[in-house]
Amino acid sequence: MSLLKTKILFLFAIILSYSLIVPSLADDWKQEFLEAQNEARNEVGLDPFIWDDEVAAYASSYANQRISDCAMVHSNGPFGENIAWNSGDMSAEDAAEMWIDEKKYYDHDSNTCNDPNGGTCLHYTQVVWRNTLRLGCAKVVCNSGGTFITCNYDPPGNYIGQQPY
Repeated sequence: MSLLKTKILFLFAIILSYSLIVPSLADDWKQEFLEAQNEARNEVGLDPFIWDDEVAAYASSYANQRISDCAMVHSNGPFGENIAWNSGDMSAEDAAEMWIDEKKYYDHDSNTCNDPNGGTCLHYTQVVWRNTLRLGCAKVVCNSGGTFITCNYDPPGNYIGQQPY
């Protein structure tokens, strides 16, 4: 076999192995977002989220708009949304934990947030919104080196006067 054919076969093998590895990495990344948030949903008796590629594409498009500034600004799009920022690296689990940690301040009986620091529970209530079924998230490393994560939820939640579950 000629050297050229050998190089072509080797290159083809690398491309084939890469195409088999990358989807599994992407699936692992999706699972990280799903597992952390579905655990919180399970605790209150809700069905788990399913990953939605259309919602994820929206999240990815918006996250890419934040690469230059990593600004904590919501997209104001058609989906429910939680965003997170860290000056370094941040995992899907880290972001979800920040949102779900608001549970300690949420009073389901009165449907109020009792954060002594004046914070909100809306991140937590979006995660456990009973009618929300689909999840799509994205993570980018910003030009500053920080991390911006957004998760979008379909249909959205957090309707005034309604309880999440």
